[in-house]
Amino acid sequence: MTDHENRRQVLYWRLLARVFNTEEQPALESASVAVVDDLGLPTALLDPSVSVDNLVQRFPDLGPEFESLLDPDNEDSGQQVRRAALISKLLLSVFATGTGDVSATQLAAWQKDAGWFKQALGRRGGQGEGEQGDGQGGSGRGLGTGGGGRGIDDAELNKVLADVEGDLVRRMRLREVLSNSSLAAQLNPSMSLIEQLLRDKDNLSGVALANAKALIRRFVDEVAEVLRTQVEKTSVGKIDRSVPPKRVFRNLDVERTIWKNLTNWSPEDERLYVDRLFYRHTARRTTPARLIVVVDQSGSMVDAMVNCTILASIFAGLPKVDVHLIAYDTRALDLTPWVKDPFEVLLRTTLGGGTDGTVAMALARPKIVDPRNTVMVWISDFYDNRSLIDDFTSLHRSGVKFIPVGSVNSSGYASVDQWFREKLKDLGTPVISGHIRKLVLELKNFLT
Repeated sequence: MTDHENRRQVLYWRLLARVFNTEEQPALESASVAVVDDLGLPTALLDPSVSVDNLVQRFPDLGPEFESLLDPDNEDSGQQVRRAALISKLLLSVFATGTGDVSATQLAAWQKDAGWFKQALGRRGGQGEGEQGDGQGGSGRGLGTGGGGRGIDDAELNKVLADVEGDLVRRMRLREVLSNSSLAAQLNPSMSLIEQLLRDKDNLSGVALANAKALIRRFVDEVAEVLRTQVEKTSVGKIDRSVPPKRVFRNLDVERTIWKNLTNWSPEDERLYVDRLFYRHTARRTTPARLIVVVDQSGSMVDAMVNCTILASIFAGLPKVDVHLIAYDTRALDLTPWVKDPFEVLLRTTLGGGTDGTVAMALARPKIVDPRNTVMVWISDFYDNRSLIDDFTSLHRSGVKFIPVGSVNSSGYASVDQWFREKLKDLGTPVISGHIRKLVLELKNFLT
């Protein structure tokens, strides 16, 4: 075994020791310090209290190396050892999160390091951008010492990182952090944090409650901006040629006007005499429609609930779309009066408890006046009363556009009851699971 291979083994043995045992192994630590020092790397690389993001701030030259960890083209043995040191640091920062209480500062540092990890994997949204990216993109490359191996897809990656972040959030003394406005301002409003805030909001008061509401509002606004852009990018109705075009300058069809008046060209005057102007049709056909969104508010569906609540508010702002919103667990709550304000909707929800979709169906059915002009979006993991399949079948046959949704989040990860999944597929209404753009497209296709 060569000297370079020995040094790589030292670094990787230290990595394994740190992941599975919180106690330091003195021999591995001292050997790793010698390797890092010989490579010309800062010893802070081995300090667990120094995040990757902080390390790059102090040593900017390391930034490009962390970004290209999976591009080891034409590496010599010495470079492979250097890359092993950087990979070890990144993996430990993201996955060796220890035990005990977590501060807001530590959570923010982890979120930034998770961004560096995604950047190293070739995903977008690196360098501390958190979990607000759309989960798309990425090279599909796996993380390995040689750049090969099976690729980690976005759903797997986001699910793993979300689990780690969720554990960190659960270990935070959240109420104490929220009571300190300075610490609360450092919190990055990720989905995991929002879930904790929604669960604990009834136990908060004063400054802590105000800071919790500010974080929820910030998260809602950020997600709403992303979803609003996606809605605007899809078509907003077809051109309605039955409506005469407005005869205003901005609608003037210059090319058609010239073409239709070519017979009026005067060679002697070298002029085109226009006796008729042509205008573009700009009126769009919009069908008055009713959109009924039913959301399972059990804890397992928080991601889908937040996204769909915000999405419902955006569609509620479109012309000629009548949006109704119902949330349920073992009881159903009509949130339609607040549908245009997702922040207020979320404050009125109660996460957790059992699930009984029949109570939601009883509240939703009377809202169906014109079945063929109604779309119902049902968001749930469908671990529910199986008699619901009869209601779903009846709705579908009546002409209602029924869209069952198992997951509408950035990762596309979902656990959906397999019995319902197969029954709904046989009905011709398969469960949508994946990025929220899928649901946006389905709704826009119906509403236009």
